[in-house]
Amino acid sequence: MRKIILLFLTIISLKLSAQEINIIPQPVYIKVESNKKSFTIDSKTQIVIVDSSLLNSANFLINYVQQYYNLKLNITSVTPTKNFISLILNTRVSEFDDAYFLNTLDDGVSIIGTSKPGIFYGIQSLIQLLPTSKAEKLSIKSVSIIDHPRFDYRGMHLDVSRHFFDVAFVKQYIDYLALHKMNYFHWHLTDDHGWRIEIKKYPKLTEIGAWRNGSIIGLWPGQGNEHIKYQVLPTEVKIMPKDAVIKTDGIRHGGYYTQEQIKDVVDYAAKRYITIIPEIEMPAHSMALLAAYPELGTMPDKKYEVAETWGMMNKYNNVLQASDTTFKFLENVLTEVMNLFPSPYIHIGGDEASKVWWKQSAVSQQIMKANGLKNESELQSYFIRRMEKFVNSKGKTIIGWNEILQGGLAPNAVVMSWQGEKGGIDAAKQNHKAIMTPENKMYFNHAQFVKEDSLAANKFSPLIDVYNYEPIPTELNAKQAKYIWGAQGCLWSEYITNPAKVQYLLFPRLDALSEILWSPKEKRNYPDFQKRLKTQFKRYDLMGITYSKRYLEN
Repeated sequence: MRKIILLFLTIISLKLSAQEINIIPQPVYIKVESNKKSFTIDSKTQIVIVDSSLLNSANFLINYVQQYYNLKLNITSVTPTKNFISLILNTRVSEFDDAYFLNTLDDGVSIIGTSKPGIFYGIQSLIQLLPTSKAEKLSIKSVSIIDHPRFDYRGMHLDVSRHFFDVAFVKQYIDYLALHKMNYFHWHLTDDHGWRIEIKKYPKLTEIGAWRNGSIIGLWPGQGNEHIKYQVLPTEVKIMPKDAVIKTDGIRHGGYYTQEQIKDVVDYAAKRYITIIPEIEMPAHSMALLAAYPELGTMPDKKYEVAETWGMMNKYNNVLQASDTTFKFLENVLTEVMNLFPSPYIHIGGDEASKVWWKQSAVSQQIMKANGLKNESELQSYFIRRMEKFVNSKGKTIIGWNEILQGGLAPNAVVMSWQGEKGGIDAAKQNHKAIMTPENKMYFNHAQFVKEDSLAANKFSPLIDVYNYEPIPTELNAKQAKYIWGAQGCLWSEYITNPAKVQYLLFPRLDALSEILWSPKEKRNYPDFQKRLKTQFKRYDLMGITYSKRYLEN
């Protein structure tokens, strides 16, 4: 009984202590040392590193403090008796990967990490202990923090195909992920609307595929009570509202990243312990590719154009032919991509491939017959397996959207489940890694409020739904649950034309996502999260980040 009472009092004490510190994501353990005085960082504070491999983390802290507080800190290899921030690598102090211990004392701060990323994550927590306004001296409460991540995959996505964002902003976006202890950046580089990565062997991909002649104005027409029919193929008819008018703005849009720029961004992310996973879409969402190289399509004599409207391109032929010529082309593309990205994972898309184009293609039907494929779903699986075999031969693993399950899952593939959780559940039951990113909770291009005050995808993903999402489905047993690698937020840019809009839709849903993926499940508490957000918003003000002021009304 005495042990139970002590445990209860400890828990209460921790809760009261944690309430005084407003870190997001919530650490595993926080204790405020109320009987000790605060530590003050000033121009004489020195960062102590004995291990030169920690120089990267030390420089990150130096740059942050200088940028936002105009305070210059220095590095030393000798620990002074006072006024120091000590970074120490010790792989034996915890059984958890990427764990850190942060202690603020009267005369300094100590961050001990079980890994280099662990040290970096400790610095992110230290940053959130700093004041939210500029000052010559930065006072930090005396605290003890023990922390480590819950999930190994903590990801965020950015679509640069619908709207292109320059290198400077992509780096800024990576910094946002770093602040929230995220460790994967899914870079959506190709789609129907633009090809954004230089491939030296195929220059037309960027000469032609990186540019479109306009973008749709407003939202794609919804379904009304009266409809008209329009022809897709001689055998297929679709319907849309009778009064639907699709207009584009006629403004040329585009851009791409050179290979040197890609290397620069990859290096920038690596210094923040973030792995960039590039996505090269196939076999669908390929209109930008086909505009440049139409011979790879199912209708090689057709004049393809880079798409100007959003959504699944059922009424456009955007599917690659599953021929040896196409596979060789894609192998050459992926060879250049893999040489640029050290990531062990390559995302190959695999979603929304309309089978009608293979069905009406004589060449596709011949390919199916020659390979003993019963239907077009099996042809899709054949396509993905061919590409996986090549990627695996280069020592890499493919990730694909949940449609890669159709016709049979490739042997080593990771499934990214966006159409609800079923794809992730099915993958886990087949002993495959799964990343959960269900559209209704994890798509941050959806509106945050019922009456959104800016154009967003015509769906609703409020902050509370994001925060309350649990990546491990109840349908899985303990063994299967281990295959849920983590989760990811997605930001599709159909209606996101500038960095401020990215920020507006990202924050504070990224804060909620980070807490889902980092913090212990049992510590999740939405009212407490809302309280900590108020401090976070002040930090965003300091950093010049745009977010919705409506959250301050609560």
